[in-house]
Amino acid sequence: MVYFIVRFLFIYKPSKSIIIASLLFCYAIEFSQLYKAPWINELRHTIFGKLVLGAGFLWSDLLCYTVGVGIGVLLDLYAIRKKTQTSF
Repeated sequence: MVYFIVRFLFIYKPSKSIIIASLLFCYAIEFSQLYKAPWINELRHTIFGKLVLGAGFLWSDLLCYTVGVGIGVLLDLYAIRKKTQTSF
């Protein structure tokens, strides 16, 4: 999802830049979960805070984000290839 949002916002940027930006955003959110200030913990107890900021840091989530962005890239490349084949 993050890959496609970044791709939508920066449609003319190279794929490499989109991949890096997507992964940096995802990793920043995950690493922000290590920050335990009272105000951000209170925010995390709301539905919006839990969905956006998450509840706790997991190393496995970094792998999941990487795989997710990879799947987004593959779907994007497939869609581009499909579009160029049907335009002839």
